[in-house]
Amino acid sequence: MKFSRVLVTGGAGFIGSHIVDALIARGLEVGVLDDFATGEESNLPMDSSLLRLHRGDIRDETFVKQAVKGYDAIIHEAALVSVTRSIEDPVRTNAVNVGGTLNLLSAANDAKVESFVYASSSSVYGESETLPKVETMSTSPISPYAVSKLSAENYCRVFASVYGLRTVCLRYFNVYGPRQKHGPYSGVIPTFVNRVMHDEAPVIFGDGEQTRDFTYVADAVSANLLSLERDPRPGEVFNVAGGAQVSLNLLAASIERIMGKPLLGTKHAPPREGEIRHSLADISKARVLLGYSPRFSLEDGLREVIGGSFTRAAD
Repeated sequence: MKFSRVLVTGGAGFIGSHIVDALIARGLEVGVLDDFATGEESNLPMDSSLLRLHRGDIRDETFVKQAVKGYDAIIHEAALVSVTRSIEDPVRTNAVNVGGTLNLLSAANDAKVESFVYASSSSVYGESETLPKVETMSTSPISPYAVSKLSAENYCRVFASVYGLRTVCLRYFNVYGPRQKHGPYSGVIPTFVNRVMHDEAPVIFGDGEQTRDFTYVADAVSANLLSLERDPRPGEVFNVAGGAQVSLNLLAASIERIMGKPLLGTKHAPPREGEIRHSLADISKARVLLGYSPRFSLEDGLREVIGGSFTRAAD
């Protein structure tokens, strides 16, 4: 790792905190910029001498300019996530995901930050019938959340071409793992696990034959570290995924089997607005240019999540 000081925005959150752990394990000084609206101090190694906290909002331009000073690289994970929430509140989604990212890019450029890694989303592809999704495909967002992610991507690309800031955009495909919260805007896996744990059938919006490409959080962390270690051209975009397609019906059945409750079955509700039907990533570009190779199968990842869930329930 050629960088010694890295700032992780949203570093107290689900993915960000795992990135923080990995950077500190490598002996790097790590800053965490977080407003703790959804992040948790308990996700962080608060006793580490390598950790520094910056409490504040990425929408605050003055705060952001101060926070980024002295860092070699930025990994930008802070965002207002969830398609559903973006439909409910598109203005706030845009302010955080687009305006906040622009604040960070501008501050990073002024502070001469060497590398900026941005957490984008597979949602930017929209409802394309072509599978797998390849980075060269045209984008067609179908939700305010997806629009915000693509807009921030475009800002990253422009800052690379106009200002020479070395930016990398990682399009995450359905990341899951320990520390992912269960709640009204959470991902499908913690939602299913929580219901099965309480002997309730998972609720699937639609017929359940919609498919996703799930990415275990440790593999997403690996992609971020590789983006700092390797030297892709500024402005590059990469798919980050597990590289396998699974239906939500099969996902629910797998979770029930692993948790020893295979007879619960599923319940179905009307499809949700703004959600795509099928998703599968082509990860060959990340393999070649970053050396990215997912290590966790969905089965392995689910066992990690479920084991951790049972431990938390017992606590």
